[in-house]
Parts: sequence; C-alpha cells; structure tokens
Amino acid sequence: MPGCTHLDHVHVTELPDAVEGCEDCLQTGDPWLHLRICLECGHVGCCDDSPNRHASAHSHSSGHPIIRSIEPREDWSWCFLDELMMRIPEVRGEPRIPPSPLGG
Repeated sequence: MPGCTHLDHVHVTELPDAVEGCEDCLQTGDPWLHLRICLECGHVGCCDDSPNRHASAHSHSSGHPIIRSIEPREDWSWCFLDELMMRIPEVRGEPRIPPSPLGG
C-alpha cells in the first residue's frame, strides 16, 4: 500500500496549546463544526462538514497538502493530494478548542 508522498510538507510538528476556532469563520462570524490544522503553515480551518469547508479551501488555494484533526482524542491526518488518511507520530499535542457553534 503506497504511503503519502508529501510528508516533506509537514513543518508543524508541535500543535498549539489552544486555538480560538476556525480562523476564517471567526473573521466572518460564521459557525464551524470540526477543526483541522494545516501541517505546513499552521492555519486552522473547519472541516468539510462545516458550511464553509475552510480547511479544504486553504489546501486548494495554498497548495498545502496535509491537515490534521485537532478535535479531542483524534490524531489522524489527511493528504488532499494523495487522498490518504494517516497518523504522523512526529506531530504532537492536543490543543484546547472551543465547543463547535454547530453543536457537533
């Protein structure tokens, strides 16, 4: 089974202690469901079940391929280019996050 070919884009290996929410939704006042962090630049966006899908939008506009869930007790990452879910053990931390405005 082939692995992710974009691991050289992982520059964020220490997750922040806390985040305030989806960076883009906070600017526009929109709600989000689940939070994801870009492992290339640290941008925090909302998942594809959120109305605005900011994590995917960030990946597509920036070319940054890998996100990681920062939901409690989740440690999976996703490569948009390889369409592959994986765990990256070098990425550590579990940020404190606010409750989802959508209640998820």
